[in-house]
Amino acid sequence: MVEPAAFGFNAETAATNRFQQSAALPAAAATARAEFSSLVVALRAAGLRVCVAPDSAAPVKPDAVFPNNWVSFHADGTVVVYPMQSVSRRPERREAVIDCVKATLGFRESRRIDLSAEEASGRHLEGTGSLVLDHAARVAYACRSPRTDESLVREWARLMDYEPLLFDAATRDGAPVYHTNVLLWIGARIAGVGAGWVAEPQRSRLLARLRAAGKTVLLLEEPQLHAFAGNMLEVPDSSGVRHLVMSQAAAASLRGDQLATLHDAGCVPLVSAVPTIERLGGGSVRCMLAEVPLPDTSG
Repeated sequence: MVEPAAFGFNAETAATNRFQQSAALPAAAATARAEFSSLVVALRAAGLRVCVAPDSAAPVKPDAVFPNNWVSFHADGTVVVYPMQSVSRRPERREAVIDCVKATLGFRESRRIDLSAEEASGRHLEGTGSLVLDHAARVAYACRSPRTDESLVREWARLMDYEPLLFDAATRDGAPVYHTNVLLWIGARIAGVGAGWVAEPQRSRLLARLRAAGKTVLLLEEPQLHAFAGNMLEVPDSSGVRHLVMSQAAAASLRGDQLATLHDAGCVPLVSAVPTIERLGGGSVRCMLAEVPLPDTSG
C-alpha cells in the first residue's frame, strides 16, 4: 500500500473513469490519509501483513494511493511493471515501493517484466485494475477499454502462462468500463460480477468460465457496482481465514441473501470506510491493495 502525499481529484483520469466525482471537499488529502490509515489498521488487526510505502512529495501524484495499477507481484517471483494511460500517473512507478515490499514482506524477485515502454505506442495495461486474475485456474479476465489493450492482455497472458478471457463492458451511458476490477472480483470459491454491464453474448461466456472454475457466482446489480461492490479483494491470513476486503459503501449495498452467500463460501467481510478516496479517486479498497504472495519457505 502507498500512503498518499497529495491525494485529490485528477481531471485527466476522470475522462475515462465514470466513478470519479469532482467535488470541493475541505482537507481532502488529509481525510484520504486518515481513511488510508484506518484501512491499514483494519488489515493488521485481522492478522494480515501490510507493507506501507510512503509516497514521495514531488512530483505531485494524486492517484498514488492506487499502486495495483502500475505493479503486480507473483508467486514465482515475477514483478510486472505496467504502462499507464494517464501521463500524470506514470511517476507513481517507483523502485522505492518495490524495495519496500522486499524489505518488509520478504518478497524475492526472480524476474522483471517491464511493459511501461508500450506507452510510447499508445498501448496501456493498468495492472490488476485491467486484469482480474484467477490464480488457481490461471485465467486472466479483462474488459477492453482505453486503459486495457487487448494485444497487451494476450502478451501478458503468454508471458505469465495464463488463459486470457476478454470481454466488453459499458456503463448505462455507454462508456467503456475503465477497469475490470470495478465489476469483477474472484475469490477461492466465489466470484462477484456485475454481469449486467457485460455485453451479450460475452456475458454468458464469462459466467460459464467462472462456474467452470468452480466459483459460486454472486451477481451484482448496477447500484451495487456504483457503491464499489465489484471492487473487493479476498486475502487469506496465515491461519487460512479468507478475508474479503470491501469498503463500507460496498458492504452497505449488499442484501442479506448476498451476505449469506459470502458466508457460505467461507468469506469473512473486512470492512473499512473510504468515501473520500472513492468519490474523488474513483476507486475503492481493492485498488489500494497490490497483493504480495507469501515467500515460499518449503525448502
